[in-house]
Amino acid sequence: MASTAPAKSAATEKTGAEKTGAHTEEAAELIDGARSRIDALDDRIIGLVQERMAVSAVIQEARITSGGRRINLSREMEILGQYRDALGKPGTSLAMTLLELCRGRA
Repeated sequence: MASTAPAKSAATEKTGAEKTGAHTEEAAELIDGARSRIDALDDRIIGLVQERMAVSAVIQEARITSGGRRINLSREMEILGQYRDALGKPGTSLAMTLLELCRGRA
């Protein structure tokens, strides 16, 4: 059975170096491999964030059910400090984004 996809000419196909911005095929191969690793890490990070969101929902439900508030600001300050200490100023922004994701809806 013949393919119905149009054949790409050699002139329209980009080399690995062109796709990656590298100046050599060797560098392009290294970049492709590293990008694959980053994609795999991003998949894991997304999964961990989703898991964190689920655990946070359990904590919030328990706190609310017991008569407490949905958010514990002193705990959030600890988390912000932990990320800032580990990652510098951008870590604070990352932690704030995680906290916002994990707060759920009011």
